[in-house]
Amino acid sequence: MERCAGVLCPMFSVPANQGIGDLGQKTIRMIDCIADAGYHVWQILPLQAKGKSHSPYHALSSFAGDPVYINLDRLCEMGLLTQSSITNCNKFKDRVDYETVRVFKNEYFRRAFKAFKKNYDSFKEDFEYFEKTAFWLEDWAIYQLFRSLNSERPWIEWDEEYRNYPLYKEVDLSEYEDELFYTKFLQFIFYKQFDDIVMYAHAREITLISDVAFVNYDSADVWTNRFDFLLDENGNPKALNNCTYHMPIHDFKRQLIDGFSFWKKRIRWLSRCFDVAKIDYYTIINDYLKIDEMVDYEEFKDLIHSLLIMIKHEFPGFHLIVEGLEKICDDFELGMTNVDVLLDRMKVKELKKSVRKDSVLYTSTQNHETINQAYYGYDNNHRISLRRFLKKQGYTERNFNDMICHFALDSAADICILPIWDICGYKEEARLNKPNEEDELNWTWKLKDFKNFPKDLMKTKEWIQKAGR
Repeated sequence: MERCAGVLCPMFSVPANQGIGDLGQKTIRMIDCIADAGYHVWQILPLQAKGKSHSPYHALSSFAGDPVYINLDRLCEMGLLTQSSITNCNKFKDRVDYETVRVFKNEYFRRAFKAFKKNYDSFKEDFEYFEKTAFWLEDWAIYQLFRSLNSERPWIEWDEEYRNYPLYKEVDLSEYEDELFYTKFLQFIFYKQFDDIVMYAHAREITLISDVAFVNYDSADVWTNRFDFLLDENGNPKALNNCTYHMPIHDFKRQLIDGFSFWKKRIRWLSRCFDVAKIDYYTIINDYLKIDEMVDYEEFKDLIHSLLIMIKHEFPGFHLIVEGLEKICDDFELGMTNVDVLLDRMKVKELKKSVRKDSVLYTSTQNHETINQAYYGYDNNHRISLRRFLKKQGYTERNFNDMICHFALDSAADICILPIWDICGYKEEARLNKPNEEDELNWTWKLKDFKNFPKDLMKTKEWIQKAGR
């Protein structure tokens, strides 16, 4: 990617009147705010169907979108609901209450589904095309059905005929056709709305970036592709990556033999949705080494290197940002981009170190404290030394978050991405996630409205222009 600046802000954090940032007009307005301020990248977090933790990385599928992001007003535009029937859902202005939003929206989804079936002829061509291209859709619909029939328990706890359905197809699905159709309908609507958002973003010269979600053990992915993971003959994991995310271990040796077909499917769909994606080497891949003693480090590194080479060759127009890329190859010959985070080196001697041109630089990320939260947690001498260094570099802004954002934009990094909470100078109230902690506030923070943050975005426009971004 050419030298540019971007904003990190989850979709769910966009101000909206239906309880969560979704695929409606408020997100269109968000794109306008980002574009008007001179940014060319918006990094959203994964939009896949979530598990109980509400983490966007704790996904039940690598492919299925989470219906919680479907916008109700746009269902009215399709003639599936009437505008007068829709009320707002604003229980909390600055937090997302996922369960409340799901209950609120599900009632409307069922009504819209009835109207969809009644007027199916007008949607038939588009729906059948989506059904044909979404190669994962049938498996997802059946997985969701079986999950509901088994009290939402993980698939490994289902009755045998459901658990082993991908192997033997022993369940008669004829009596469940309507429910399977409903699940497919939701995915059709999700991607119809999502595609419109992407089209609008491109029209405003905004590239959308998504992270690659983790493969959760309790997911349609593992249920249907269990031989691609290190599971025993009963489907139980030989080991789990960690107790928080319950991520199964990829059987990379086997995947290499079949040309990484599972990853090809994932990247094929991801590249259909995004031009750029970010994958976390440390969390998704590197931690496996702590458990899977069958692979030594150099052999393992070669396997991952082979995976990335496959992605480069099979998807030449798709750009991958790999956090921890230097752990795989020294010279970045893959043409992929590494990650650098200023908050990880918030000492003067570390800030003096140059930033690689072929990298994406963040001030902080979704798993860090905000810049101001961290800054005000430092002792006085630490704060003074940081300000003194930045002032000597010519950064005289009053607020520390502004100094760091300006400093980051002036760096050599091809891509500089600023989290919305650092642009606005929020402190602990905007902390998005505390990794490995079961905090009920994780992944719930939301901007209240459009009154203030667009002005904060605009203050960076001059910095972006002067930095040649």
